[in-house]
Amino acid sequence: MAKKEFLTYKGYPLVRCGKTIYFGNSYDPFIIMIQVATTRTVGDIEIADRVLVQLLNTDPDIRPRERIVKKSEKKGLYAAMDIATIWYERANAGKA
Repeated sequence: MAKKEFLTYKGYPLVRCGKTIYFGNSYDPFIIMIQVATTRTVGDIEIADRVLVQLLNTDPDIRPRERIVKKSEKKGLYAAMDIATIWYERANAGKA
């Protein structure tokens, strides 16, 4: 069986499931969840319009509602990925 590589953005893995994108290494203390809330059509292409970004704690002992550390809504996927990268790097800067 061939080893599968993850799609990456700025050196961090991206995993997509429908309209949800998980950004970062799952073994880090924090990851980012990006959800495309609305889309719009430009020509023949459907692009993300309103995007929700959440910084999540990966500790399995924390209740699901308490895992959300930060959240924001951005206009477009580029702005969402920009803030996601900043949050992810800052949150995981002090990891062991």
